[in-house]
Amino acid sequence: MENLFTHPARLPLIAPSILSADFARMGEDCAGVLAAGADLLHLDVMDGHFVPNLTMGPDMARGLRAALPNAFLDVHLMVADPARYVESFARAGANHLTFHIEAVPGMAALQLAEGIRAKGMTAGIAINPPTPMEAVREVAAKFDLVLVMSVNPGFSGQAFIEETLDKTRRAREWVPGHVRIQMDGGISPTNADRVRSAGCDVLVAASAIFKKPPAARQGVIAQLRGDE
Repeated sequence: MENLFTHPARLPLIAPSILSADFARMGEDCAGVLAAGADLLHLDVMDGHFVPNLTMGPDMARGLRAALPNAFLDVHLMVADPARYVESFARAGANHLTFHIEAVPGMAALQLAEGIRAKGMTAGIAINPPTPMEAVREVAAKFDLVLVMSVNPGFSGQAFIEETLDKTRRAREWVPGHVRIQMDGGISPTNADRVRSAGCDVLVAASAIFKKPPAARQGVIAQLRGDE
């Protein structure tokens, strides 16, 4: 499978965050959003230390890979020590790993990115709303994806922080066109046009997709993409 971030069939990409899916029907719920037009699945991994919540781990990725062998699994590590999870997520079938500049600052982030690529995945760097963009300026262009958090990470359903659009515009100025810019948090059809206009080409949405009835999800995904 070619990596969706380095060889996208179309842009923008829509990435439903499974944090808002029905955990009792995870495989079915995820298959449904992919059939409705989503491009990939976004897995929010939280360790209860870097953020005040505990969510999923490699076993979730492994289960989704078994159920959905052709799905692109985009893993977002909101963890204090991302290096310890690289091997386990690679073995579980993840296609991409993003970690935070707050957890691995400076040039150390580039070393970890190379370790991720050595396991056959692409690498992303994420930045939280309070962190100045200068924290990633030196390294952003060396990643396959830059994730600008548009809420403070930890929980789904939070309100979009409008000021993060400026950070996205700056990221788009700093990185080559082949580097994806992703936003995550509070994205919905009401703000998706501003998110895309700021330079984002991978839109993560959780509640906006999974909290809608299955029959309505195709329309929401099309609105997020700008097709409606």
